[in-house]
Amino acid sequence: MKDFQKTLKKNKYKKINFKVSKTQHLLIKARINGVKGNFILDTGASNSCVGFESIEALQLNASKSKTKASGAGATGMFTQLAKDNTLQLGRWKDTEFHLVIFDLSHVNEALTQHKAKPVQGIIGADVLLKGKAIIDYYNHCLYLR
Repeated sequence: MKDFQKTLKKNKYKKINFKVSKTQHLLIKARINGVKGNFILDTGASNSCVGFESIEALQLNASKSKTKASGAGATGMFTQLAKDNTLQLGRWKDTEFHLVIFDLSHVNEALTQHKAKPVQGIIGADVLLKGKAIIDYYNHCLYLR
């Protein structure tokens, strides 16, 4: 395992720890535009997203979007888009980060029903692909470069 971690470090991968919630979601801390938040790391989400209630707190410049969101049991949801944000996960940073904004209340309701804490959003496959992600489920860490 040590050789694997050395190889990742040599190839400029950054290690980011995550936790596994009571609901078996992967929870990761992130900063968007310098503001800390709790997020679900979701390999099945095509885009990273936040809820409408986070627009002001995360200093997002939201614009209209024709795209309808679906997932986690909901479909056809109205969305907005926020372009060119800064995302930081541990020491890994993306300064051209785009976010889909939509109603995340159904996600947070499901979490709180299981006595889990609500989240500000979801980190999706867009980030994982851009960062050439490697997920180490056993050791609860994500590697991005």
